[in-house]
Amino acid sequence: MTGNKKLFSHDLRKQLLWRPIVVLMRELLWCCAWKKVDWRKLLFLGVVMTIFGILVPTFAFPHAVNMWFFSPPLAVSSYVSMNGSMQLREALTEARAQQFPPVSSASVLSPNTTVPSKNKRAKVSRTRNSVLKRRKKKSKENDESKVVLPPPRSPISPRMQRFIWSLSPNDALIYAKREIEHAPVVIDDPYLSAPIFRNISVFKSASISVAVLGQLISSFQQRDSTGVNCFKNNMRLFENKFNLNFRSYELMETILKVYIYPDGDKPIFHQPHLYGIYASEGWFMKFMEESREFVTRDPEKAHLFYLPYSARQLELAVYVPNSHNLRPLSIFMRDYANMIAAKYPYWNRTHGRDHFLVACHDWGPYTLTMHEELTKNTVKALCNADVSEGIFTAGQDVSLPETTIRSPKRPLRNVGGGMRVSQRPILAFFAGNMHGRVRPTLLKYWHNKDDDMKIYGPLPIGVSRKMNYVQHMKSSKYCICPMGYEVNSPRIVEAIYYECVPVIIADNFVLPFNEVLDWSAFSVVVAEKDIPKLKEILLTIPLRRYLTMLANLKMVQKHFLWNPRPLRYDLFHMILHSIWFSRLNKIQIPQP
Repeated sequence: MTGNKKLFSHDLRKQLLWRPIVVLMRELLWCCAWKKVDWRKLLFLGVVMTIFGILVPTFAFPHAVNMWFFSPPLAVSSYVSMNGSMQLREALTEARAQQFPPVSSASVLSPNTTVPSKNKRAKVSRTRNSVLKRRKKKSKENDESKVVLPPPRSPISPRMQRFIWSLSPNDALIYAKREIEHAPVVIDDPYLSAPIFRNISVFKSASISVAVLGQLISSFQQRDSTGVNCFKNNMRLFENKFNLNFRSYELMETILKVYIYPDGDKPIFHQPHLYGIYASEGWFMKFMEESREFVTRDPEKAHLFYLPYSARQLELAVYVPNSHNLRPLSIFMRDYANMIAAKYPYWNRTHGRDHFLVACHDWGPYTLTMHEELTKNTVKALCNADVSEGIFTAGQDVSLPETTIRSPKRPLRNVGGGMRVSQRPILAFFAGNMHGRVRPTLLKYWHNKDDDMKIYGPLPIGVSRKMNYVQHMKSSKYCICPMGYEVNSPRIVEAIYYECVPVIIADNFVLPFNEVLDWSAFSVVVAEKDIPKLKEILLTIPLRRYLTMLANLKMVQKHFLWNPRPLRYDLFHMILHSIWFSRLNKIQIPQP
């Protein structure tokens, strides 16, 4: 039926074309036979008919004119019935424009030429798409295989949960701090490696019996004659009689609620920056705003308040290039903090001590200097954790790991895969731009000075063709991580990713998660003044000690990963735990 419609429409267009031509020819012959010929009018009529004969087929036919006049007749060996009776052989010459794609006038199809059909092209396209999907799926599976899934959370009884919910935010923090201070000894854990922690007993947890929980809840429900909660006495009674063993991380999972201020326009607020060397602040913002476990919409129930700004986006939006003036950025953050304090009662309640921000840009600390409470009181998670500048405060603020994310869709790309120790020919490796005070000194003493020490500026093209940057790190025993303009460096986390023991050279730098991780178990810290003795320091480390450090490095790797979706003990949770731990340090436990 479809073929009949196509032929009928073609015949109709053919009739519409020839009818005016016949009328014009009849008029021409009539004029020539009975009247004197006006050659000017005849010439004009011929031009009009020529133009008409060219333009009309162009718009009337579905394909170019050369398709109709220059393509040869096409024979078909088989008959295809249309409506059960009409044969396609007679109609094929007229209908071939609808069967095959148009061709240019310069190309002529031979009778033996095979033209790919639409179905074949669609099949090839589907095949290519399926191959690409399989490759993406395979690469994603390879990334996911690098992650060792953590154990699930220990179940909490409903009575325990109700007890925790019954506490005010301040009482819950006091309760959590008491629990951490009276942590029992934990020797080891099947998922967490005790040697990489300063005190795994503080970080890890156990459980509580239902009977003990009942006594605890009833004690907290008692009130004295003045109607004030007997919090101090009940906590002391609880410590003496019961064995509740929740520790800092599990207490965070059980108790912590964060309120995110909705104020602030994009892109500076609520728009995470997910790639490059400043990606840590963006990934934390992304996971924090997506979290159902930790985020609350009721600020009265919150233990912490998040200021969701991006220092990188602030630089792109406010900073004037080449002005070397950070004052507009600081003014912007001052006005934002003042607006929060004026609009909500929570800032003034603690003068910002229960508020936190996360900034990985080198300028992060300097964007806060025009607001005293923002600088001195808040918990600041900063990549630029330099204690010598008077902005970052050790014990209060959090050192944020600086991570380089090249593909936000595959944040775990190239993680792992370090070579065996016997196959690592390079003792120490570094390649990078020359800025700051440390790197020029490093090159002065070690560039082209020793075959075991591969110390470069930017990696030379001739060297990178044989072995790229990542391959160099995976083939080295130690990776040198010197500071740049600021104390932080993304090479520290890169070395952890590529299983190369990091050698950190940055005085006054507070290492990430220093409150819980023992960095001496999986890294080497060298003072800036000891750069000339760098090789000597590395060679004095015994092989057994190095193998232990390398094994610990592989164990600590899971704590520095940005997983596509957050997992327990990964980088998102470690940053949040450090902020939670810092908040607990500010809590004063009431004396009995």
